[in-house]
Amino acid sequence: MTSLVLSLIPVALGIVMSPLAVIAVVAVLFSQHARANSVAYLAGWVAGIVVATGGAYAVLAALHVTDRIDPPLWLSILHLVLAAELLIGAWYVYARGRKRLHAMAAAHKPGQIADAAPQLPKMLQSVEHFTAARSMLLGFALFVFNPIDVSCAIVAALTLRLSGTSSSVQLGVAVVFVVIAASSVAGPVGLLVVMPDRAEAPLRALRQWIATNTKLLNAGLLVLIAVMQLNKGIQGL
Repeated sequence: MTSLVLSLIPVALGIVMSPLAVIAVVAVLFSQHARANSVAYLAGWVAGIVVATGGAYAVLAALHVTDRIDPPLWLSILHLVLAAELLIGAWYVYARGRKRLHAMAAAHKPGQIADAAPQLPKMLQSVEHFTAARSMLLGFALFVFNPIDVSCAIVAALTLRLSGTSSSVQLGVAVVFVVIAASSVAGPVGLLVVMPDRAEAPLRALRQWIATNTKLLNAGLLVLIAVMQLNKGIQGL
C-alpha cells in the first residue's frame, strides 16, 4: 500500500499545484458569505476529483483492465496520449501562464480576477454575489473542465487499476489521493473558517506567491508525470 501511495503522490501534487483553482478559491473567499461559499467551493472541488477519478476507474473496470502480462494495445496508446497531453500542459503552464497569473494576482476584487482571466467560467464574473450552490458548481467545473487535472485523475485511476492490489487497498489509497489533491483548496478554506478576521492578508499573500513561484514547479511536476506515462506506454508496445 505504501508503494502505491508513493507512486500517486506526484500525480496528486500535479493537481495541488494547479494555480487556477487556488486563485479562484481566493476570489470566492473575498465574496459575500465567504465562509459558506468557500466550504461549498471545496465540496465541489473534491466532488470533481472523486467523479473524474472514480469515473475513469469505473470505465477501466468495465473494460476489465488489470495488471495483465499482455495489456491491450489501446492501453499503451492511452498512456502515450496522457503523456502528450501532460507535456503540452507543462509547456502551456511554463510559456503562457505567467502573464495571466500575475494579472489575476494583481486584481483586488473577484470581478477583476475574472476580467484578467477571461477563460474562466462566466459565472465567476459575479462571484461577489455567489450563492453556496454556484460556488460548489464552480469548484466542480474548474476541475472537470480542466484537461490537465482530468488527465491527472485518469493517471491515478490507471495506477490504481493496474496496481494488482485488493479493492480495499485501492479504495484506501484513493481516499489518500483525494485528500492530498484537495489540500491546496482545503488549506485556504480552513484558514478562513478557523480565523475569518485574520485570513485576508495571508490569503492575498498566498495568491501572490502562487502567481510568482509555482510556474516552474507545476510544469516540472507535469513533465515528471508525463515521463512516467510515456515509459509505461513504450513498455506496453
